[in-house]
Amino acid sequence: MTLRAEAPPEPRVRRFGRSQRWVHRTTAALMGVCVLTAACLYIPQLAELVGRRELVVRIHEWSGLALPVPVLAGLASRHFRTDLRFLNRFGPHDRLWVRAALRRDKRPSARPAGKFNAGQKIYASWIAGATLVMLGTGLLMWFTHLTPIQWRTSATFVHDWLALTVGIVLAGHIGMALGDPEARRGLRTGTVSREWAKREHSLWRH
Repeated sequence: MTLRAEAPPEPRVRRFGRSQRWVHRTTAALMGVCVLTAACLYIPQLAELVGRRELVVRIHEWSGLALPVPVLAGLASRHFRTDLRFLNRFGPHDRLWVRAALRRDKRPSARPAGKFNAGQKIYASWIAGATLVMLGTGLLMWFTHLTPIQWRTSATFVHDWLALTVGIVLAGHIGMALGDPEARRGLRTGTVSREWAKREHSLWRH
């Protein structure tokens, strides 16, 4: 009887620490609540199914107010602050990545990336700005007695259409994540395979 030698475990590298994973999960949960409650408020079929509109409104308002909290709390972590600096830097290799993405060139050599690729940087910047605008317009809609009606009308228009855009962008973000199991594993466990890191983030010093 011959025994097969077990293959050595695939080498893995640390991608995210506990603080980064906590911020991402908590923010995702709050954003999910905001999107679901917004859908229940604006889609008649869901509104009839769920009912209790006043409660849904309160949950939507408080989850929206809480959205910036995980990021603000994460600033206490040195590792999280380092990741924010990576996300805020857009270099020449990021322009190459964008051009390759627009040409649908999926070759790893055509898409150089550091710890975060250009698409992730653009998404992070956009969703951060959208969150602040949603928070500001939401406050104008909430405190109706403090602002003139013209402000509230404009805030409602911006809030509603931006909410729809956020929903579409989030759907795309989730779709991209579903297509990359190793990236999801990195957010779940904090580690990724060395092969994936070299292929997808060739400029990342891991």
